[in-house]
Amino acid sequence: MGRLESRVAFVTGAASGIGFATALRFAQEGAIVVGLDLAETPEWKRVEAVAPAASFHTADVRDAEAQNAAVAATVAAHGGVDVLVTAAGIAGGGPVHLVSAEAWQTVQDVNLTGTFLSAKAVLPSMLERRRGSIVTVASVEGLEGAEGGSTYNASKGGVVLLTKNMAIDYGRMGIRVNCICPGFIDTPLFRRVIGGEHFPAEYRERIREQHKLGRFGRPEEIAAAALFFASEDASFVTGTALPVDGGFTAGHGVGVVNLMGLGG
Repeated sequence: MGRLESRVAFVTGAASGIGFATALRFAQEGAIVVGLDLAETPEWKRVEAVAPAASFHTADVRDAEAQNAAVAATVAAHGGVDVLVTAAGIAGGGPVHLVSAEAWQTVQDVNLTGTFLSAKAVLPSMLERRRGSIVTVASVEGLEGAEGGSTYNASKGGVVLLTKNMAIDYGRMGIRVNCICPGFIDTPLFRRVIGGEHFPAEYRERIREQHKLGRFGRPEEIAAAALFFASEDASFVTGTALPVDGGFTAGHGVGVVNLMGLGG
């Protein structure tokens, strides 16, 4: 019996990357998974192969009406939503004086407002049954600054504090709200932003080195953290912002450990 047996999980950004990995892991753990993303991908069939009751909705997280309709269909079909994971997100940034107001707003609308709208859509179902787990996905860059990351970092910092506020507001109603702050994870978004030939390998290597485990993360490692938060294993955990980052936020390393025979 899986750790999410018969739980209904609504996952945004479910077509690829962290969202897909989470949807697949939840399906493997017995959940009824409902995915939402801009477009379905062939990968989604892997979720349906594991969980035949899984379904997919094509929608933009910025569209409140579309999200509400997808959640309403989920409640009608399955009686409610037990778990929400908000994995939908986009990148964007630069020094503030070079960022257009339009570019700034687009990132805030997807990453922060999209998270807000997803939570707003599922909360009535959770409040009615006085139980639920909301798992937001922020970033290590929502916990600390990073050069050139103004737009993205501000949106993810907002997600962290929104998470904490929801944990305060809904805890007495049996609803837990937690946030995962991934390091740099090898996803399609990662490859578009820093994983390609357009991004200098020297800087990519410096970013990799800031992960104290010496590598970038994998989507399934974030999915494992989401599973913990969604399951009864985290029954006394709420209001946390958990770095899953290979030690990225542990502190600064400059290579001195090489002198101690610990450089790997």
